[in-house]
Amino acid sequence: MFLRIDNAPRQYAWGSATAIADLLGTVPSGRPAAELWFGAHPGSPARIVEGAPEADLAAWAASHRPEGRLPFLLKVLAAAEPLSLQAHPTLAQAAEGFAREQAQGIPIDAAHRNYKDPFHKPELLVAVSDPFRALAGFRPVSEARAELAAMDDPRLAPLVERLSSDGDLGAAFTWLIGREHGVDGAVAAIAEHAQRVAEETTASEGMRTAAILARRYPGDPGIAISLLMHTVLLAPGEALYLPAGNLHAYVEGLGIELMAASDNVLRGGLTPKHVDVPELMRVLDARPLPVPLLPAERPAPGIRVYRPDVPDFALTVLDDAALTEGATVASDGDAIVLCTAGSVQLEGGPLLRRGEAAYTDEASIGMRGQGLVWVATGSAPAPADR
Repeated sequence: MFLRIDNAPRQYAWGSATAIADLLGTVPSGRPAAELWFGAHPGSPARIVEGAPEADLAAWAASHRPEGRLPFLLKVLAAAEPLSLQAHPTLAQAAEGFAREQAQGIPIDAAHRNYKDPFHKPELLVAVSDPFRALAGFRPVSEARAELAAMDDPRLAPLVERLSSDGDLGAAFTWLIGREHGVDGAVAAIAEHAQRVAEETTASEGMRTAAILARRYPGDPGIAISLLMHTVLLAPGEALYLPAGNLHAYVEGLGIELMAASDNVLRGGLTPKHVDVPELMRVLDARPLPVPLLPAERPAPGIRVYRPDVPDFALTVLDDAALTEGATVASDGDAIVLCTAGSVQLEGGPLLRRGEAAYTDEASIGMRGQGLVWVATGSAPAPADR
């Protein structure tokens, strides 16, 4: 069974006016287009334009899927400005937090609500633009301390003194996000230095990121927090996988994002929205870790598979080398196919042209054509995993 689907971009202020339209061959609206959602999430469910009487994929899933929902959400994401620093809970943390806030009677749409549902929200981002800039996880304290010390600014002393070892990252983060005594001076020192040197060829990418943040969020502690983190520049086709607890922020660029279908976000700066520091610290992984790159599996020419360590989603990308002779993608029961170049004929289903998408519950998805196709698949995690 196939359902032809489409949607309208979400117009968040940080979005790009042209990037999504340029990728999909559509006409720009003249307003920032930040995200285009293909899924059954009630926040912006994909419209069904052919194949079922329901108006959208959320209504269809409520009647036809075992859990009444799809386990994943596929997005086209276009960041012209930085998104907030954030981390996401594990399944167990999400279930506990959701039940706790329900018991407290906090309305689901309350600005200070942390848990909108009982699900986790790991994320995968594959770069389309060159580059895609992001912050992802904490780096070793020795690296951050050396960069801070090189600025030779006395206003940074309270921060540098808090960074003796990798075990100090959590306390230093809490000090910064809490805007305790000395934080504003440290943030000002970093912002001034970053904006002064960002255009120099010797500037680090972390310093360039701090300059971007300083222009958009002057005085925000996230400017200093960014220097405790990895700045990542992804080339097209490179991917980040952001598991529970990983502090991250997308800074600028165009990408394809695939995630578990959840709204649970604990913010940590670079935002006017609610920041719950104690709850964030409950889920935050404050250890230095390697850059969370997820290499693609390459099972055949023209096929890349990005497969994280959760069952909720995997992403298969197919190009001409696979599509010309025909290719098949296995599915666990839910799949969304998005064409971003050329056209592809789905076996037993519709012809998808650039910018078009379809949902299918076929266990095996055959396709032939030319261009570039993204196939999101996945299944709900077993109760034991929660």
